[in-house]
Amino acid sequence: MILVNTDYITGKELEMLGLVRGSTIQSKNIGKDITQGFKTIVGGELKAYTEMMNEARALATKRMVEDAERLGADAVVNIRYASAAVMQGAAEVIAYGTAVKFR
Repeated sequence: MILVNTDYITGKELEMLGLVRGSTIQSKNIGKDITQGFKTIVGGELKAYTEMMNEARALATKRMVEDAERLGADAVVNIRYASAAVMQGAAEVIAYGTAVKFR
């Protein structure tokens, strides 16, 4: 499966199959939430949240690819990511794009 953030793949003629997406909502446990709260006092990277968001993006991407595979896609083009806080310490991440087949 080829994944790109452009609306084309050089050298390939594409047949669009439709929109595909994958999403997840992730949170850290209360212990990590408290330690990250203390970290905001002194500043710096909130590594537990960085890890959480990296895991969420990877899972959302995996689910998007599975959605594309169900359509028989060879690739997903024009991939985008979005995130939103759903509550303190929890975030939704969505990956979406256009599933395509090569002609």
